Amino acid sequence: MIVVRFELHSAVDGEISEIARLNICNIGGTKHHGDYQVETLRGRSTEQLNRQIVQRQATVTGHPRLSKHVWHLVAKALIAMGYGK
Repeated sequence: MIVVRFELHSAVDGEISEIARLNICNIGGTKHHGDYQVETLRGRSTEQLNRQIVQRQATVTGHPRLSKHVWHLVAKALIAMGYGK
């Protein structure tokens, strides 16, 4: 599983706060093309996110594992869940 944590680093007091989390779980495919279950969690703090309440979820299929950087997979995951519209 790939876990993408988004942190806010305060320029004022130096505090670091987790504000979002994305989970990407491998559910199959081949050596070269992967299928993934993706989900974002509800909350805007580590405490809330640790409750593991799914906010949105989707599936990404046929992602080229070896020829595309992981950021392409993150972008596909967000688009599949309807973010950025």
